[in-house]
Amino acid sequence: MNKYLDLAPEVAEALENGRPVVALESTIISHGMPYPKNVETAMLVEKTIRDNGAVPATIAVIGGRLKAGLSREEIEYLGKAGRAVAKASRRDLAALVAAGKDGATTVTTTMIIAHMAGIDIFATGGIGGVHRGAETTMDISADLEELGSTPVMVVCAGAKSILDLGLTLEYLETKGVPVIGYGTDELPAFYTRQSGFGVDYRADSPAQLASMFSAQKELGMKGGMLVTNPIPEEYAMDKAVIDAAIEQALRESVEQGVHGKETTPFLLARVVELTGGSSLESNIQLVLNNATLAAKTAVELCK
Repeated sequence: MNKYLDLAPEVAEALENGRPVVALESTIISHGMPYPKNVETAMLVEKTIRDNGAVPATIAVIGGRLKAGLSREEIEYLGKAGRAVAKASRRDLAALVAAGKDGATTVTTTMIIAHMAGIDIFATGGIGGVHRGAETTMDISADLEELGSTPVMVVCAGAKSILDLGLTLEYLETKGVPVIGYGTDELPAFYTRQSGFGVDYRADSPAQLASMFSAQKELGMKGGMLVTNPIPEEYAMDKAVIDAAIEQALRESVEQGVHGKETTPFLLARVVELTGGSSLESNIQLVLNNATLAAKTAVELCK
């Protein structure tokens, strides 16, 4: 095991005994929601995974240690600290470890640490991707590079609708990442169930997903697999409403000079404000939906 990695006892025991484990990111705690909603949601997501037969492993960097599985106290700490905790992508890991500092993991770093720990499946809200206007800004999420190189299944509600979804799919194709629609032939767009873009393949059961990922691993393919799971119908937002909020948030981000790793947290927070908080509830429900599917798939994979 990597000398910088700490497994929570529950996670270590599950992995040793071949029981299903699902990784969870921590940026959603520190940067994705306000306190105490962030902590409440994190604990509810962990409970959802347990209720569906798997062990949760929330991942973060604390005191320079890579943590796979956090205590309630550690989750509370990240929730209260909020954006004072570094948002840790691949480029940040070595510096944070060397300095003994804290970091909330993105999709990228959660994949890295999950794979290091031997965890195959990771549930999140939505992945990063190619930002609108990337032809001039070159703003492309490291999530896409990681999906192309790290063999972890990522269960999400599609790419965040603040992104250029067409270019994001093109980038994933270039990296050889299969995009699987769960119960759908169309890429979900985080807050909404449709985007107008097709996926590569469709799966209609956790057993199918487990079979596909198992085959990919046995073939020796080095990259990950992206499972896109539409937000439940009752929590999906009106496309016109969410698109208008996103367009306004994008204009404001340009006017205020927001860029780099601050872009996504700014846009998502502004969308919550512009939608009167309804997008936050949608965000929570889609994460719970993804956690349920990831846990069921992890159970099937262990069979």
